[in-house]
Amino acid sequence: MSIAAAVAMPVTAVAQSETFPAPQDFSAMVQAKLPSVVGIIATGAEPTEAQRPRPQLPPGLEDFFGMPRPDAPPAGPRRALGSGFIISADGYVVTNNHVIEGASQIEVTIEDDQRITANLVGTDPATDIALLKVEDQDEAFPFVEWGDSRDLMIGEWVVAIGNPFGLGGTVTSGIVSAQSRNINSGPYDDFIQTDAAINSGNSGGPLFDAEGRVIGVNTAIYSPSGGSVGIGFAVPSHVAERIVDDLRDDGQVDRGWLGVQIQPVSDAIASALGLGDTSGALVNDVTQGGPAAEAGVQSGDVVLSVEGSDIADPRDLIFSIADLAIGQEASLTVWRDGQERELAVEIGRQPGSVNVAAQMDTDSDAGEPRLGASVAPLTSELRAQLGLPDTINGLFIQGVAPGSVAAQAGLSRGDVIVEIDNEVADSVSVVRDAMEAAQSENRPVLLRVYRGGTYQFIAVPTQDNDG
Repeated sequence: MSIAAAVAMPVTAVAQSETFPAPQDFSAMVQAKLPSVVGIIATGAEPTEAQRPRPQLPPGLEDFFGMPRPDAPPAGPRRALGSGFIISADGYVVTNNHVIEGASQIEVTIEDDQRITANLVGTDPATDIALLKVEDQDEAFPFVEWGDSRDLMIGEWVVAIGNPFGLGGTVTSGIVSAQSRNINSGPYDDFIQTDAAINSGNSGGPLFDAEGRVIGVNTAIYSPSGGSVGIGFAVPSHVAERIVDDLRDDGQVDRGWLGVQIQPVSDAIASALGLGDTSGALVNDVTQGGPAAEAGVQSGDVVLSVEGSDIADPRDLIFSIADLAIGQEASLTVWRDGQERELAVEIGRQPGSVNVAAQMDTDSDAGEPRLGASVAPLTSELRAQLGLPDTINGLFIQGVAPGSVAAQAGLSRGDVIVEIDNEVADSVSVVRDAMEAAQSENRPVLLRVYRGGTYQFIAVPTQDNDG
């Protein structure tokens, strides 16, 4: 058959009887919401020479340059620009953790470029959410309200407002491209994907639905070029709102913990275990002394449901357990030896749930030195999640409080404290004791830190010592 003959063949027409209204104009909504969207300026301590980026030089040329190098970046405090939004008349502000992490000072810019110093209430690095508080004695702040991201549909209009590249009050629009995206940034990935233009500086800003409700917190982009290519991600409001409420309550986020390592159920594994399909989460290790171990969960069990709700995959189990109350007795249905079994487990608190901001509180225990970092013991689960070798032991830094001695010394999320003053850092009490001893001797404390595949020593001042 020729191409011409193929083109000439009749085509059966499909009636398109349904019509749709044209998209509405967003101008009225944007004008109403703009005053509640703010810029964030996070200023960090001046980087040390070891932390300052160095130019890449051919071998043998390194020693020819004195200090400072002629082509080295200028010295000065580090600054990060981001976005945020006000959620209450008394000045609570939501932004991203990565915008303010490591800052010694945080400022919020409102209308007319007015700057107000903000205090950190708390952070949740796992979802990249931070909560700030600003004060204004004269009048109430304009604020926005949360919507329910679970009601969103793919193709629905959304509007992003923020501070891209420092250009405050920038508005972009697009649609919901996908829901529940996992971009492998953490264990609680559940992002809204949108093609609304999101660029550097939009981080922490709101994603609105067409009616002006916040249905997401803009967090990340996929960008080979560094600019928007129409693939942006936002933390959905049904996740962010719960995290913010928890931070507002006591400055920290408490998540349920089961104490297991899990993996997906493949077709081959399902067949080997006598399962009808691949639903569930296969337990490949149980943490000794954890809630699952106490409840009788064993390696090789497949968790099929929690509190009567089916578990589709490991990610589903992680979210289900995290949302349960600490101390709650929950029912687990597991598959073992070819049959279902019911187990009762008391949900534990996820290790390392520490209030970063509270560690800066000088009203209580005023003489006690504080590191100002949220740390978690390196359990086998956390080590596997972070891809750390079995030889690395210590305390994983989950977050660093702005203005703390940890921030001043250059510690950051992802570092592992291996030793402190030549003592193995295997518990928070070891760190506390070492800092108290260093303070009594009016000297910094010396940390050995694992970072990016290498070790380095970092001197951290105690609260009463500028170092």
